[in-house]
Amino acid sequence: MKVLVANLGSTSFKYKLYALEGAGERVLAEGEAEKLGASESPWSLQAGDRVEEGTAELADHGAAIALHLEKLSASGALAGAADLDAVGFKAVHGGPISGAVPVDDEVIATMERFADVAPQHNPPYVAAMRGFAERLPGVPQVAAFETAFHQTIPLERQAYGVPYAWLEEHGIRRYGFHGASHRYVGMRMAELAPDARRVINCHLGGSCSVSGLVDGASAFNSFGMTAQSGVFHGGRVGDLDVFALRKLLEAGHDLESIFHTLGKESGLKGLSGVSSDMQAVQAAAAGGDERARLAVSAFVEHVRHHIGAAMMATNGADALVFTGGIGQHDPDVRARAAAGLGFAGLTLDGSANASAPGDAETRIDDGSGNAIWVLPTNEELVVARQTAAVLRERDAGS
Repeated sequence: MKVLVANLGSTSFKYKLYALEGAGERVLAEGEAEKLGASESPWSLQAGDRVEEGTAELADHGAAIALHLEKLSASGALAGAADLDAVGFKAVHGGPISGAVPVDDEVIATMERFADVAPQHNPPYVAAMRGFAERLPGVPQVAAFETAFHQTIPLERQAYGVPYAWLEEHGIRRYGFHGASHRYVGMRMAELAPDARRVINCHLGGSCSVSGLVDGASAFNSFGMTAQSGVFHGGRVGDLDVFALRKLLEAGHDLESIFHTLGKESGLKGLSGVSSDMQAVQAAAAGGDERARLAVSAFVEHVRHHIGAAMMATNGADALVFTGGIGQHDPDVRARAAAGLGFAGLTLDGSANASAPGDAETRIDDGSGNAIWVLPTNEELVVARQTAAVLRERDAGS
């Protein structure tokens, strides 16, 4: 079975093409296109030993899809449309729709209805779903919603202190996201350290979250109703007192510009004034930029806050895991986030932490107590497996 897993941003299209054979999975190809809508959009494709890259005028996600389907066929990774069994999407917010489900008109309509709370995610996913349907009309699509993994969180940990009617009628509650990443870490830790029943996973990158897992199931996630909440992100705000909006409105800011700023110009970028990229902010901080130093320190404090909340939900921790672009590649953030956790049996080994390669599974604690890991995530593999399961269930019922 061949499954293409798509990962979308507002101006980006990334994917991996998997061959799922029995209990084994192989990546046949992976590619991406960035800066969609610009006069020149860089793209790349790797299929086995074959690597291609270039630029093209890609007006939207549909154009990027068309280009890569053509390149995949030319590379031999796909023999044509009939060679592809399904397209899977790491979908973000489906409101009341959860789990991995076949994409149909109801799924697309629901994602559009919740686009106001997932403005950077739902619109590009809907555009890509339509783009694939137009170009591959006979190929089934599956949306694997990130929120599904967090349905095991108790309702009292999901509920806000708002009128119950808001929760029931409008879905105003904590959903949790990064489900594929946290699910993968839970599965992998069960293999690497089966005695570690309580795992705190820090997915830190352009988008960030902390989860508390018990026996691989989610007991806590730092995200709230939207992916703009929780730990602050590269360009998104993280947690914010909603009544701060009144102050901004009274100062003359309109609601649309406020939400644009909170969704795209905040987080590391907004506080530092440098960039949404942690490496650039760290470099500026090392050069004496005080706002950059503040941004890094505040980011770490947000992570530590949610590590503590996660440990309360899991009643301690048998392991602490760092994943994502920052989590895997920034030893300074890891060291500062893990500092002072000896009371929970978590003590970092400074040398192991500093030398961890980032792209390999590496244990970085000092061996005196519970485990601390750097663990590369694999969200696409999780979505590929979920997509294949939906197809098998469909075929079994037909």
